[in-house]
Amino acid sequence: MNRENIKQETVKGENFKLNDGNIVIAAITSCTNTSNPNVLIGAGLLAKKAVEKGLKVKPWVKTSLAPGSQVVTDYLEKAGLNKYLDQLGFHLVGYGCTTCIGNSGPLKENISEAIQKGNLYAVSVLSGNRNFEGRINPDVKANYLASPPLVVAYALAGSMNFDLYNEPLGKDKEGKNIFLKDIWPTNKEIEELILTSINAEMFSKRYSKVSEGSDDWKKIKTTESSIYNWNDSSTYVKKPPFFEKMPDNPEGFKKITNARPLLILGDMVTTDHISPAGSIKKDSPTGDYFMKHQVQQKDFNSYGARRGNHEVMVRGAFGNIRIRNEMAPGTEGGFTKLYPEGKIMSIYEAAMEYKKRGNDLVVIAGKEFGAGSSRDWAAKGTKLLGVKAVIAESFERIHRSNLIGMGIL
Repeated sequence: MNRENIKQETVKGENFKLNDGNIVIAAITSCTNTSNPNVLIGAGLLAKKAVEKGLKVKPWVKTSLAPGSQVVTDYLEKAGLNKYLDQLGFHLVGYGCTTCIGNSGPLKENISEAIQKGNLYAVSVLSGNRNFEGRINPDVKANYLASPPLVVAYALAGSMNFDLYNEPLGKDKEGKNIFLKDIWPTNKEIEELILTSINAEMFSKRYSKVSEGSDDWKKIKTTESSIYNWNDSSTYVKKPPFFEKMPDNPEGFKKITNARPLLILGDMVTTDHISPAGSIKKDSPTGDYFMKHQVQQKDFNSYGARRGNHEVMVRGAFGNIRIRNEMAPGTEGGFTKLYPEGKIMSIYEAAMEYKKRGNDLVVIAGKEFGAGSSRDWAAKGTKLLGVKAVIAESFERIHRSNLIGMGIL
């Protein structure tokens, strides 16, 4: 990023300003990296040295620790490193998918307001395995994947416009500049702590009875039946329509008639664009659905958590906040143009209107359509919108197979 063109915005009630490239989320997440003790111990050691040198995380950075395994916190505690991560703000928030799937929670209100007011290019750094746009947080425009130690380092730096090799992270108590090389742990330090902090008993203790579940899990009342008793009032799990009126033998592809384009997209449209996994906006078809069902915004949860409800997922189809439909120039998000009126409206509303009129729908795209996660709802949501065919220059193999499986040409 060219430092000469960086935008800046004042943050209400704070004595700092936010700039383009500032890191507002730094998360050690459950994906991939937290199964590796070397990088977790490394992150803890880096935090320890940073605290001992008097370094602090920048005040605009939201930090969190969410390992995939409970053993991680056991060995961090035994190594005496958890307290240093805590001091830098990397508190345990849970085990499993959090920031990496869009469950970081909202930013502080004044931070969010500053980003939106200044149209800032805010950034997240996470030890996840996916950095698709619009996935991590609606206020964040760029997501960088990094190892847990680098997540801690960038939280100290506070910006991607920072040279970790040559710029100081801060000063010690004597006023001496502290560089990353001064606090970066050696392989020997990491290996020595692993030998004294991790053993097989930790895993046995945590997971020998994992299939039994916790006491809270055991208290859940269930019905002994091989047939699920659908709850019509549930907004989490609904009976899907895919098996209704299903013939004994596949019908094959039907003739497409009176078709209209629903979207015209560019290259590299991912399954996250097609079926978002992250947070749900209040001013969206899904938000309207929840309001009609008396679900408050704080209880919306995420698309990832609502995959058992097809009514939610079809409203979110092609609803990624960063998707750009060439049929609706000047818009960003799930919008299209209804023909022949030429009216701009949400993709879901347009699809339902076309359904009333008896129009088949097609989606047109560029190269690598459906890249990213092999998300079944990217095909199922497309099907429920009434799309009969997707015409693209090239497809990601698994998504192409999923589309065919849903009867989409």
